[in-house]
Amino acid sequence: MSFPDGFLWGGAIAANQTEGAWNVDGKGPSVADVAMYRPKLDPKDYAAHHAVSTASIEAALADPDGTYYPKRRGIDFYHRYPEDLALFAELGLKVLRVSIAWTRLYPTGEETEPNEAGIAYYQALFTEMRRLGIEPLVTLSHYESPVALSVKYNGWADRRVVELFTRFTLTCFERFGSLVNRWLTFNEIDSVMRHPFTSAGIIPENCPDGVQAACYAALHHQYLASAIATEQCHRLIPGSQVGCMLTKLTTYPRTCAPEDVAATQHKNLDNLWFGDVHVFGEYPRLMLADIARKGVTLPIEPGDEDILRSHPVDFVSFSYYQSSTESVDPDAERTPGNTILGVKNPYLPSSEWGWQIDAVGFRISLIELYDRYRKPLFVVENGIGAIDQVTEQGEIHDPYRIAYFREHFTQMKQAVDEGVELLGYTSWGTIDLISASSSQITKRYGFIHVDQDDLGAGTGARRRKDSFWWYQKVIATNGEEL
Repeated sequence: MSFPDGFLWGGAIAANQTEGAWNVDGKGPSVADVAMYRPKLDPKDYAAHHAVSTASIEAALADPDGTYYPKRRGIDFYHRYPEDLALFAELGLKVLRVSIAWTRLYPTGEETEPNEAGIAYYQALFTEMRRLGIEPLVTLSHYESPVALSVKYNGWADRRVVELFTRFTLTCFERFGSLVNRWLTFNEIDSVMRHPFTSAGIIPENCPDGVQAACYAALHHQYLASAIATEQCHRLIPGSQVGCMLTKLTTYPRTCAPEDVAATQHKNLDNLWFGDVHVFGEYPRLMLADIARKGVTLPIEPGDEDILRSHPVDFVSFSYYQSSTESVDPDAERTPGNTILGVKNPYLPSSEWGWQIDAVGFRISLIELYDRYRKPLFVVENGIGAIDQVTEQGEIHDPYRIAYFREHFTQMKQAVDEGVELLGYTSWGTIDLISASSSQITKRYGFIHVDQDDLGAGTGARRRKDSFWWYQKVIATNGEEL
């Protein structure tokens, strides 16, 4: 069992969780910049953490104090990227997944010309990555829609946002195409249904036909924009590749009772359907029937289906953090996962945030996705959020993180040995960053520690954890030394 030559070992971050500088050099506010840290809430209560209203947006935009808006400061990657990239190069990364903040190029989303300061920043970032031998893997939309478009149009629920977004993507391909060859369109596109504001800028009170209908409209518009962006990229950057990005939510039946198996089948299909449109260029019949049963009509206009069919993605990327189980038993104990709740699996341990740790499920997911899509796969998020302790000597001993990755890499290697075509792997957060779900940094993912707390206090100093040296050896030996 071995990984292929040229396998892309790397890491992943997102602009809204790392860059900071939320109002610097002409950047406009995004949906992430109004996401509030609520320390009194249970960090497992994702619905409460993602709650939003017109009033909360107005209050956030009027508040100059960023203490309780951690994504405004991130980890100051905007200013410290040379230092951080040097650490990533020392770690041995072959690829780094990053995202482009739409509002750094188009502050409200409606400008006709891009902000040149934003262009210059990303050109400098990608140039430095290339100089260090790190390939950029760039996400075009990673929970960073302009908040101005939410207020004016209710975000992606309005078809006009498609044209505005594809103006942005055209700029990205024209200005960064000489530096970036691999692109992703929408981060975890299926998450529109779980957190509509974060993923699609939808404000619930502004949905006259209901939030669910707005979510499906937004989803269709994002599919359309993804296909248009794929065409732009292929046309402007010869040899380029575009991938979709899915949340892989692998679910097992809680029991072998046929009712539990049927409920699990539907839950797994409901997760896979979102990738089908990207890969096959059309909505699956079962998905259309499910949407119709919900009383929703997709806003498909003449020509949309031709666009989807003509521009499928080149590869499939996904996040995998945990598995869950499903049961029709209303009293079954449920536990959190990646912005979901699932029935707790008694055979699996859980992280401090309740996410169940299932390395074998990672292999199951890889095989399932490759068998379904028969296109190259790219793991672009995987990791464990944990509370780290810094010793008096300034060291961070994190054997739990090493154990997590060792188990998952062993299973990933077995999936490759069984025939899965895997382009690469980027761990989620190479460096500590602000959590997408709870807007805190003390839920730490990185191989590199950042001296910062949930309210922004700290020096910001970077420290290598024990896992840094372990992952460095894994990369240097192409996964042979685990």
